[in-house]
Amino acid sequence: MQYLLLLTYRPADNTQEGTPEFDAEMQRWHALNAEMRKEGVLVGLSGLRPDAATTVRSQGGEVTLTDGPYAETKEVLFSFYILDVPDLDAATAWAAKTPAAEYGSVEVHPMDQFQT
Repeated sequence: MQYLLLLTYRPADNTQEGTPEFDAEMQRWHALNAEMRKEGVLVGLSGLRPDAATTVRSQGGEVTLTDGPYAETKEVLFSFYILDVPDLDAATAWAAKTPAAEYGSVEVHPMDQFQT
């Protein structure tokens, strides 16, 4: 079964790039990614640029584009993982290992497999 992990953080709580704290944080992420690869559960992952998000709405044939994320919130979606694990318990165990679980949140979504 595949699960999507959506990772968020509060921008005010984020360490700044180029600092020793940021470098230490990146080492934690690299170690987690390596562990997921070793265990064979990682299907895909990507960082996101929240400052470059565009929201698209289409109502009554009129398309509206809005700069920014889809919802007003204090937390920002910054990354995602796609994991192939046996069940929700395994997915939530991996989610709990992410640094984001400590200072933000990780939403775990089961993914439906559609034929294209």
